[in-house]
Amino acid sequence: MNVKYVIAGLISFIAGAIFVAIAGISVAPGMMINETESLYSYNYTVEMIQTEAEALGWKIPAVHVISNSVAGGGYEVAPVTVIELCKVDLAGQILSDDESRVVSSMMPCRVAVYETSDGDVIVSRMNTGMISKLFGGDIEKLMADATIETEQILGAVLPQ
Repeated sequence: MNVKYVIAGLISFIAGAIFVAIAGISVAPGMMINETESLYSYNYTVEMIQTEAEALGWKIPAVHVISNSVAGGGYEVAPVTVIELCKVDLAGQILSDDESRVVSSMMPCRVAVYETSDGDVIVSRMNTGMISKLFGGDIEKLMADATIETEQILGAVLPQ
């Protein structure tokens, strides 16, 4: 085998790996988080998400008005609320299995609603459907189910 071909192959492989790494780093943030503009005002969006979640049998362990929290530290920011959503049946299945508990740091599901400086109201959430594929097995199925139901909840405020 010619040494020139081996060196050319190695250089091509390294260049390809660098390209893939750079592409992954620049694209990954947009793939990890889904953001959609709400059809409604900030307050109505926050209210409707909670109402729809409860109507579909989800629990709301907490609602964090983050903008109020940082205001106490002297920062004036546009409204931001994080709503925690928990589907007891799905959470119970994950938490009852030692292997599946690895994803407990992502529980409960969270949805953020914030207002931009232009007055747009954005609903932001992790792309759990995509992230679930990294785990496979029961975790993938349960997270995919949670994603479907979360999107159903958000359907009350997002364009179809």
